[in-house]
Amino acid sequence: MEINSLMSSQLMELQQTVQSSVMQSALNLNTSAAIELLQDIPQQQVPTHPYKGSIIDVSI
Repeated sequence: MEINSLMSSQLMELQQTVQSSVMQSALNLNTSAAIELLQDIPQQQVPTHPYKGSIIDVSI
């Protein structure tokens, strides 16, 4: 009877370890997918002013 309870507790520990491992793998996969999505987002271009910095007013 004692062997059954020992094996049962070891099986529960193994199940928890496997679940944790699977969850960690899924989390890593989701994180890398999110990073790829963020990297694929095009960077916003700052619109340039139509004449600022290119025309100099030298009139007096």
